[in-house]
Amino acid sequence: MLTETLEQGRLLTDAALDRLIPLETAHPVSIHKAMRHSVFAGGKRLRPVLCMEAGRMVAGSLPAQIEELGAALEMLHTYSLIHDDLPALDNDDLRRGRPTCHKVFGEALAILAGDALQTQAYEVLARLKCPAESRVRIIEEIARGTGTIDGMIGGQVVDLEAEHTQPTKEMLEYIHRSKTAALITASLVSGGLYAGAKDSQVAKLRAFGSAIGLAFQIVDDVLDVTQSSEQLGKTAGKDTASEKVTYPALFGVEASERKADALVNDAMAQLDSFGERAETLKELARYLVERKK
Repeated sequence: MLTETLEQGRLLTDAALDRLIPLETAHPVSIHKAMRHSVFAGGKRLRPVLCMEAGRMVAGSLPAQIEELGAALEMLHTYSLIHDDLPALDNDDLRRGRPTCHKVFGEALAILAGDALQTQAYEVLARLKCPAESRVRIIEEIARGTGTIDGMIGGQVVDLEAEHTQPTKEMLEYIHRSKTAALITASLVSGGLYAGAKDSQVAKLRAFGSAIGLAFQIVDDVLDVTQSSEQLGKTAGKDTASEKVTYPALFGVEASERKADALVNDAMAQLDSFGERAETLKELARYLVERKK
């Protein structure tokens, strides 16, 4: 059932991305090739799937054209990966099992491809097929989740500045909640808003997202030290090599895995009021801590 949900979500998202991102033949060709290289390099499409399943849970069925919201979220996620892989940041040569954007197209074009995906995402968000008030709230939610105050960019900055320092638990949690959990939370909340969620339902989705987002990054940190590059589809051991602030470095692998499990249990409890409609999102939460890549 979960495998089917992930696959259907991926196919819907990929079809929307293919429709929304300019073709490689569109002028200027080089930027569109670079954008598509990174967007269609594979990937679980986790954020779009969480967005769509939140919408399904709130509405009772999949809201029409919500996959366009999912596609915008994937564009934003991919832009962050392109920039994260640049030599000035994480300096990585491998992403989703393929050479990173700057390795294929050069740094200048990779920077612009990331910029272009971010810009394209907001064009898509501005045209979403939902009430105008919901559309504005969705745009605000996603912009905040990717911004500097408790958002993705803020988390990236602190992560960068924390390298080669003695980390604290508070610093580590801030980095993970901002750099990773914020966009995962925005994906869930925006899916709920698209489906017409009440404020009380939005609050539950926000708490669920915050918990599973942190659990997701803890598991990512664990996989970085326990899996190979071939298994991960990206360079393994990068965190240790660059002395990054991670849960395993601070607490060890076993304690980190226990923390992730506890967070997922807390997250699932947040959705109890949705009854059976929440089963798919709960399954997704379990999948986040049981995955191997």
